[in-house]
Amino acid sequence: MPLLAMGFLLVVLQPSTGQFPRACANTQSLLRKECCPTWDGDGSPCGELSSRGSCQNILLSQTPLGPQFPFSGVDDREDWPSVFYNRTCKCEGNFMGFNCGECKFGFSGLNCTERQLRMRRNIFQLTTSEKDKFLAYLNFAKNTLSQDYVIAIGTYTQMNNGSNPMFRNINVYDLFVWMHYYASRDTLLGGSNVWRDIDFAHEAPGFLPWHRVFLLMWEREIQKITGDENFTIPYWDWRDAENCVICTDEYMGGRHPTNPNILSPASFFSSWQVICTRSEEYNSQQALCNATGEGPILRNPGNNDKSRTPRLPSSAEVEFCLSLTQYESGSMDKMANYSFRNTLEGFADPRTAISNISQSGLHNALHIYMNGSMSQVQGSANDPIFVLHHAFVDSIFEQWLRRHRPMLEVYPAANAPIGHNRENYMVPFIPLYRNGEFFKSSRELGYDYEYLQEPALDSFQEFLIPYLRQARQIWAWLVGAAVIGGVVTALLTGLILACRKKRRGTSSEIQPLLIESEDYNNISYQSNF
Repeated sequence: MPLLAMGFLLVVLQPSTGQFPRACANTQSLLRKECCPTWDGDGSPCGELSSRGSCQNILLSQTPLGPQFPFSGVDDREDWPSVFYNRTCKCEGNFMGFNCGECKFGFSGLNCTERQLRMRRNIFQLTTSEKDKFLAYLNFAKNTLSQDYVIAIGTYTQMNNGSNPMFRNINVYDLFVWMHYYASRDTLLGGSNVWRDIDFAHEAPGFLPWHRVFLLMWEREIQKITGDENFTIPYWDWRDAENCVICTDEYMGGRHPTNPNILSPASFFSSWQVICTRSEEYNSQQALCNATGEGPILRNPGNNDKSRTPRLPSSAEVEFCLSLTQYESGSMDKMANYSFRNTLEGFADPRTAISNISQSGLHNALHIYMNGSMSQVQGSANDPIFVLHHAFVDSIFEQWLRRHRPMLEVYPAANAPIGHNRENYMVPFIPLYRNGEFFKSSRELGYDYEYLQEPALDSFQEFLIPYLRQARQIWAWLVGAAVIGGVVTALLTGLILACRKKRRGTSSEIQPLLIESEDYNNISYQSNF
C-alpha cells in the first residue's frame, strides 16, 4: 500500500523520533537522495524561512576505519545515511529534528532558548502513582502507531535502488526495538553468506554515546505521545543485587506460575509480542526484520550459565571500572585492555580490565543474567527492563565523564570499527548525530541522575559551560600564546628602555644595549609551543 494511503490510517498523534521519516520514505525522495521535509510552522523545507535550518549536502567523515569490516559497498549502513540520502536538514542554533521542528536536547520554548534540566530517578524511589504511570506509558507506547516514522523492511538493493520503496508502519515502542536490531544486525552478503563481526552500537567506542542518544530519543518520544513534558526514564541500580528485584508484577513482571520462562499473566507485559529476535532466519532469507510479532517476552532471571555470569555486578567492580583513565585502547573493540568502555560494556574483566570474552561483566552480565529476550543482542530491547538497565549504565558513563573530565579528543577520531569514529554518524538515526557530540556531560544535554546530583548552577554558569569546554580543548594553545606574548612584551620593553638610555647617555662608560645594527637584525623570537 502506498505510504500516502497508509498515512490516512494513522491516528492523529504528536510527532515522533526514530529512523526513516515518513515524509522521505517515498520514490521521489529516495531517487533524489534527499530528506528535507517541510516544517509546518512556515511551510518551508527545514524551516528555512524561519532561519531554523536548510537543506544541505551531508558531510561524511573520511577518517580511516579499523580492520574489523573488510568490505566496502555491501551494507546500507556504511557511511550512514548516504546509501539512502545525501542531503538532509542541517539545523541552526538550538533547533533539531529531521525538519528542524524540535529543540536540541536540553532546550525548550518556542524558539528553543530556554535551558532545562530533568532528573532521572531510581525506580524504587518513585511513588506508587509515579511508578504506575511509568508502566502505563510503556504500554501506551506499545499500542500507539508512530506518526512520523516508518521502518525499512528491505535493503536498498531490494528496493531496486529506491524505485520500489519497502517500508512499514510500527508502534512507538517497537520502533526503538527495531532501531536497536538494525544497528546490530549482521551484514547480508548474498546467497546464504553473512558477516557477523559488525555492530554499529556495540563492541566499540560508540557503545556509550549510541545508547545515550537512544535513551534521549526514547524519553522524548514518551514525552510527546503522553503530553508529559517532565517524564524521565527511571533507572535500576543493580549493584550488589542478589536477584532480579524488579522482576515482580508490581514492577516489570514476575514469573509465570507454571512456565518460568515467560511472565506472570498479572503483569502489564505478559501480552506483549517481541519482534526482531530471529536473526538466523533473517540471515538465511537475506531479509530484514519486518516487525512481525514472534511470541511473548522471555525471561528466566538467574537461571543462566553461571560459568559465564555467576552473579550480578558488585559496587567494587563498578568502582574499579570508574578508576580506569583510558576511555578506549588498543584495537578499540571487544579485545581492548584497560579500556573503560570495554570494561563497562562487559568484555573485559571488571577486576583487572583485561579482555576476557568467555566471561560477561557489568553491562553484559545483566543481559545474560536475565536469561531470555534480553540475552540476545539484536532483540534485547523487547524487554522493558532494557531501558532501566541502560539508564543506569549511562549513569556510570556520566560518573566517569565527571571524574576524569576528558577532552573531546579522548574519543577516537580514526581507526575504530566501522561507524564508531568520532565524526561518524550514528546508525540508524535521522536526524543525524555524530558519536562525538554525546561525549560530554548529561547536564549539557538537559538531564541528570538523582544520585549524582550536583549543586545547581546559576544561569550565568550554565551559559558559560559550552565556552569553558571549548577553552579546555585549546588550553595548551592559550598558555603558549600567553607565554609568547609575555616574552615579546618583555623584549620590546627592554629595547625601548635601552633606546631611552642611549639618547640620555653622557658618560663614555655607559654602553648601549645594541652596539651594531647587524646585531639587532640577528635577534629572533622562537617558541617551542
